[in-house]
Amino acid sequence: MPTKPKTLPPAAPSTAFDTFDPTNPFIVQSDRSILVEVDNPRYAEARDALAPFAELEKSPEHIHTYRVSNLSLWNAAAAGFTADDMVAVLRRYTKFPIPPALPADIAETVSRYGRVRLERVDADTLKLVCPDKPLLAELTRQKKVKEYLGDRLDEQSFAVSPAHRGVLKQALIGVGYPAEDVAGYAQGADLPTALREVAASGLPFRVRDYQRESADVFYAGGDARGGSGVIVLPCGAGKTIVGIAAMALLQKSTLILTTSITAVKQWRREILDKTTLTIDEVKEYTGETKDIGPVTVATYQILTYRPDKTESFPHFGLFEERDWGLIIYDEVHLLPAPVFRVTATIQARRRLGLTATLIREDGREGDVFSLIGPKKYDVPWRELETKGWIASASCTEIRVALPDDKTRMDYAVADHRAKYRIASENEAKDDVVAELLDRYRTDRVIVIGQYLAQLRRLAERFGLPLITGSTGTAEREVLYDQFRTGVIPHIILSKVGNFAIDLPDANVLIQVSGTFGSRQEEAQRLGRILRPKSSGQDNAHFYTLVTRDTRELDFAHHRQMFLTEQGYAYEILDQRDVLSMRHRASA
Repeated sequence: MPTKPKTLPPAAPSTAFDTFDPTNPFIVQSDRSILVEVDNPRYAEARDALAPFAELEKSPEHIHTYRVSNLSLWNAAAAGFTADDMVAVLRRYTKFPIPPALPADIAETVSRYGRVRLERVDADTLKLVCPDKPLLAELTRQKKVKEYLGDRLDEQSFAVSPAHRGVLKQALIGVGYPAEDVAGYAQGADLPTALREVAASGLPFRVRDYQRESADVFYAGGDARGGSGVIVLPCGAGKTIVGIAAMALLQKSTLILTTSITAVKQWRREILDKTTLTIDEVKEYTGETKDIGPVTVATYQILTYRPDKTESFPHFGLFEERDWGLIIYDEVHLLPAPVFRVTATIQARRRLGLTATLIREDGREGDVFSLIGPKKYDVPWRELETKGWIASASCTEIRVALPDDKTRMDYAVADHRAKYRIASENEAKDDVVAELLDRYRTDRVIVIGQYLAQLRRLAERFGLPLITGSTGTAEREVLYDQFRTGVIPHIILSKVGNFAIDLPDANVLIQVSGTFGSRQEEAQRLGRILRPKSSGQDNAHFYTLVTRDTRELDFAHHRQMFLTEQGYAYEILDQRDVLSMRHRASA
């Protein structure tokens, strides 16, 4: 069975009476929202206890709002938490009595997970089992569920075609009864895989405790309750190693899907360095190279390529090209919609999702839960920081004014999308970048942004290399390697730098523009500087430049909710504060 993340305190016995203390940080409300006082001495411990089963909605200065959603409860239940565990947390930290109906509401919602199960009958048939006969009768009358059910087998079950395994789970979560899938998996082709104690590079290698634990929770000793699910770990915490550890547990042929050619090469490099697998056994399947081997690493982009929107996806055949025993979805929060569709048809394969955040900008977290699996393991960023596994980070927002009346007028008359771009590309940010680059002249600095015209302007002014989507793979690898070795201390990246690049010694990131209010992008960008440094330098600096009195500032508040979720505070400075530092230093 999955083990609980270590963030939730031991459950207190459920009692008929609430214990509460006016000095506590929670105000628990009947609409399942929880107000949390940031300035309360118990804020940090209370936030960490709440996070496994609640979602952050708002994070202004003094009061943060969390909400207990059905999906957050089901993810917690799948990770081993009980309703009593969750209610005990609310009772432990509440300022006032919790609403009388809320414990029963949470208990009822949690109980819905696993009330129906998918089990195997034989090689060609599954069955949907529900011992609660009235509930089964209700579900069979749901149009979206009924169409995927076969013959009635007995009073408690219906036959289900294996082809409908995924879409039935989607339908069930849609009507509020997520199924526990214990139908098992195809064994997959055997692939002997051992982890090295000394990497091929000559460096010692050991799987960290939390990496081993998360892989073990996913594997579950080979039980049918393991084999599908999502591991949530910070960027820089070694999610690739978790995937490799899972491969070593399963000893099966593996398909790995990731975000870019750079990420493909990084996965392949790590597998060959950390395991006994050979070059002939680990292949790349991308727009550049289409080789298939016992371990194949492919991009989402090649899988979703098609010559015309009216045609089928020619590379979907990769899913059936070999007898895969495991499919790893790297950065699962970015899984493209077409890959969801094909994933619904391959539910007999074990599926491991890796991500730093379950937030999806398209709102399809329920599909990740149904088709990849529920969250099985989660460790707070600050916990790993405290233990030294990721670097500590200071986060600073620098507010910059529009430079002149003409730009302000252009902004005033622009439409909504153009307003955001004008604010994002604000040329007044360039002087702030200059100050920060000078301040960190001997550090490894990444400047990252959304708009190419802005990035080209910065690259030209500061004479820095720029990597964009049009930069060739070979050139990218050369520039990344020069940055890693310190030949180039400062580099500018477009949004291609958001995901799966290994720049471990980067310790300063300057974000000059971003994708509207994307919390997942904030997670990925912060993660670029959180890897432990070979130099022993353990302090990282994350700067976000935002144009004041514009739509960019509104979106920045939403992005910063991610920082708050992970326990990071951020300082707000004005551009004048930053630029005056140089003058004070030179005086």
